[in-house]
Amino acid sequence: MEGAYNRVLSARQSVPHDTYVYFMDLLAKTVRDEIAGCSEKAYEYLSIADAKQILMFSSVKELSDYIAEEHPKWKITNGCVFFQEAKDSAPCKEIPSLQLINQTLSYAKELERIV
Repeated sequence: MEGAYNRVLSARQSVPHDTYVYFMDLLAKTVRDEIAGCSEKAYEYLSIADAKQILMFSSVKELSDYIAEEHPKWKITNGCVFFQEAKDSAPCKEIPSLQLINQTLSYAKELERIV
């Protein structure tokens, strides 16, 4: 599914039968959620026009409704969608790199002794 979001969303227009529309709507929501999650991690903010284009909405109202429903931590101010508050909620942990290097080297020495 990676990278084929545009094709997934455009496939909704050419479904073979009307009963497929429900499932295509669910798939479109899943795709938008995935794009939103990636955008949140990649950018501090996007202009409303860029966010609308990336999330493939046809109007700013649809974008605003989506943000209000699915991502209440995002803020729309000065013509931009800010993700910063959502980023701050997940604290980063430091990786003890020296400890991992020492453990890996000791494992390598032990394996060498065994072999």
